[in-house]
Amino acid sequence: MSKPSKERGLTLVYTGDGKGKTTAALGLAVRATGRGMKVLVIQFIKSPQRTYGEKIIFDKLGIEIHQMGIGFTWLKTPEEHREALSAAWTYAKARIMEGKHQLIILDEINNALAIQTFPIDDVLPLDGVLDVIRDRPQGLHLVLTGRNAQPEIIAIADLVTEMKPVKHYYEEGIPAVMGIEL
Repeated sequence: MSKPSKERGLTLVYTGDGKGKTTAALGLAVRATGRGMKVLVIQFIKSPQRTYGEKIIFDKLGIEIHQMGIGFTWLKTPEEHREALSAAWTYAKARIMEGKHQLIILDEINNALAIQTFPIDDVLPLDGVLDVIRDRPQGLHLVLTGRNAQPEIIAIADLVTEMKPVKHYYEEGIPAVMGIEL
């Protein structure tokens, strides 16, 4: 891998068990859009069947966002998730390689790559993800979010930030809060 440079395009990873990985990436999307960059967000786990605040505002701001998942892994069958992950990865590869964006966020792809309850390597292969990161068009910045980033992803990234939980209101029994998580 060549040295990091803004001309080459950077690979940023937001991972860890703490809150804020997607939030950091979406903040970056807003900043990049403000600087005139063309931004694309592809969400690998979130489903278009639910309404998320980022989708509402990104539609208003003209930031392209696609929710390709079907929700949490325990809510659907493994085959349904495999189909959704396959479609999301096929879509993501095509959009990355077309070279029309300066920033693409692959939200929760790390979560997807870390699934161990059913096989995913044939529909979302780690080696394929690594190849796309390495072979992407010049100048394209990629952001990969989600828990359990694979060591191979961390190794080729230019920036890795690990979110670490110190205290969370979930521990006090407070569920997801509209405008904070949703």
